[in-house]
Amino acid sequence: MKWFRIFIGGILAGISIAVGGTVFLSLENKVLGALFFTVGLFAVCTFGFSLYTGKVCAVFDQDREYALSLPVIWLGNLAGAVLTALAESATRIGPSIAERAQAICTVKLNDGIVSIFFLSFFCNVLIWLAVEGFKNNPHPAGKYLSLFFGVAVFILCGFEHCVANMYYFSIAGMWSWKTLGWVLVMTLGNSVGGVFFPLMRKIQQKQVQKT
Repeated sequence: MKWFRIFIGGILAGISIAVGGTVFLSLENKVLGALFFTVGLFAVCTFGFSLYTGKVCAVFDQDREYALSLPVIWLGNLAGAVLTALAESATRIGPSIAERAQAICTVKLNDGIVSIFFLSFFCNVLIWLAVEGFKNNPHPAGKYLSLFFGVAVFILCGFEHCVANMYYFSIAGMWSWKTLGWVLVMTLGNSVGGVFFPLMRKIQQKQVQKT
C-alpha cells in the first residue's frame, strides 16, 4: 500500500508538470511560457506530490527505503506525463501543441549525449535552489518567488528536465529506443545536478567546523 501511495503521488506530480508543459507549448511568448510552466512545481510543492527531480536531491540525507522509492516515483511521473499527453491528444488543442512539441523534441534528439547530460545537470541545480528556497525561506512571498525564478530560469536557459521531456515526447508522439535512452541520460544528469549542491554544502560545512 505504501508503494502504491508513492506511485500515485508520482502520477499526480507527472500530471502537474505536464500541465506546466502544456502552458509552455500553448503560449507564443517564451518568457510568459516559462513563468506559467511554474504551475507544475507550484502544485508539487504545495500539495506534496512526488516529483523525481525534487526527491532525488535529498537521497543522501535519507535511508535506503527512500532511495528505493525513487524508481517508483520516476515511473509514476512517466505515467502521469503520458496519460496527460494521451488525454490532450483527444482534444482540439492536441494538434497545435503536438506540432510545437515535435519541433522542440527534434532539437533534443539531434543533440549530443554530453550536451544533454550537462543541460540536465544544470536544470536540477536550479530545481534544488527552487525547492530549498520554498522550504527554507521564512517569507511566503519568498517561497513562491524561489519556485518561479528557479523554474523560469531553467526553461529560458534551455536546460533539460526529464519529467517535462516525458510529456513533450509523449504529446509529440516521438517515443523510440533513442528517446528512452535520452530520457535516461536526462534522468542521470538531473540526479547528479540535484545532489551536487547538497554534497558541496556538506563539504563546506565540514571545512568550517574544522576551522
